[in-house]
Amino acid sequence: MIEAPVVVIGAGPIGLAAAAHLAERGIDFTVLEAGQSVAAAIGEWRHVKLFSPWRYDIDSAARRLLEQAGGWTEPELGVLPTGGDLIDDYLEPLTKTPELSGRVRYGAEVVAVTRVGFDRIRTAGREDAPFLVRLADGAELLASAVVDAAGTWRRPNILGGSGIPARGEAAASGHIASALPDVLGRDRERFAGRRTAVVGAGHSASTTLLELGELAEQVPGTEVLWVVRGTDQARTYGGGAADELPARGALGTRLKKLVQSGRVELVSGFRTEELALTSDGRVELIAGDRRVVADTVVNSTGFRPDHDMVGELRLDLDPILGSTRALAPLIDPNKHSCGTVPPHGVDELAHPEPGYYAVGAKSYGRAPTFLLATGYEQARSVVAALAGDWEAARDVQLDLPETGVCSSNLAYGDSDSEAAGGCCGPAPQAVEITAPTSRGLATGISGGLLTLIEDAPTKQSGCCN
Repeated sequence: MIEAPVVVIGAGPIGLAAAAHLAERGIDFTVLEAGQSVAAAIGEWRHVKLFSPWRYDIDSAARRLLEQAGGWTEPELGVLPTGGDLIDDYLEPLTKTPELSGRVRYGAEVVAVTRVGFDRIRTAGREDAPFLVRLADGAELLASAVVDAAGTWRRPNILGGSGIPARGEAAASGHIASALPDVLGRDRERFAGRRTAVVGAGHSASTTLLELGELAEQVPGTEVLWVVRGTDQARTYGGGAADELPARGALGTRLKKLVQSGRVELVSGFRTEELALTSDGRVELIAGDRRVVADTVVNSTGFRPDHDMVGELRLDLDPILGSTRALAPLIDPNKHSCGTVPPHGVDELAHPEPGYYAVGAKSYGRAPTFLLATGYEQARSVVAALAGDWEAARDVQLDLPETGVCSSNLAYGDSDSEAAGGCCGPAPQAVEITAPTSRGLATGISGGLLTLIEDAPTKQSGCCN
């Protein structure tokens, strides 16, 4: 076998955690980051507050490297960081430690991973061949192993309710905003005084809805629609006061009150079939004979992994989730929330291709039940296996806060009272909406991704990444 470093794809929290563990074990490595800065994907939602406090957001090996380097002050563990805090107070300093300094290549987008001289079919001698990693600029690297922590942020799900793009979705792309826009900051003008439809039932949708609620209090004429496929929003509302992450529980509680007040118009049981542009410059979501008209549609329907770049490797993917087949039943969002996922590590993450491991959000495929703490333990286990320390690799332990709900757009039950707004008085009708109606909006906040994101009396966020 040619001597080559381990290549880590992605300089987000999980990729850098893998790098920290590799450094501690004295294994040569290179980190490839597609963006121009550390955790570039998180940088796009740096305004969002995680609902996991710092105690769940710092990897153990990363903490040791930061403490050894000196000059780093550990954040207060009970505080909720924003995405920007995560970068500025943790990930950026980590890349400057002696062990990681100079090991991250920026602007290095990976477009393909294969074996030198081997396509997916050839077998004899395969395990002795190094990996070949090709970048978008044509450069190539050899690797002894690949830890793929690329995440899923660049691959959002589509709006179509049947798993494929809705008719006209591509043509309406100018009216579609990606998840977690900075409603109260950078993107304010796009939403202020306008009509917005947020599609999706996860924590990122909740975050955007609550920020739009706050904006509507500030700017008259700001209108908010919440479009979901299911008829019972129990998954989105979550565990409330029983949640071990108070900010996560508060996220659902605030959103539920906002819907019950009528300040957010809930359009339930709506599976988008078509998008059409209107004569007055708006976009129309169509489901049978139902219509929803808005200036902007926020796509908060979740994300999916990019397996195309590793298409010549031998993968054993679950046909439903796109995770490994062994991991799928442990993370199935029909059965698990973020906090009930069982401990898992290298054995559950292994593919028939020795030396290739997807970790972090990408390892979960299309399941939205991922937490940073889960990804950190994955990284630790995989690196221990690469070092040949199988006892440590298989000693997998997780301590996750329970009762949180991570969902994408899954229907959950069929409660008419929930669809109508709950049991606290009159509720808005979840029916077709074809023309704007004036309404105020209660203050709100929140949404998220990557750890479960959320906020308190200002911006927040909630969701898994």
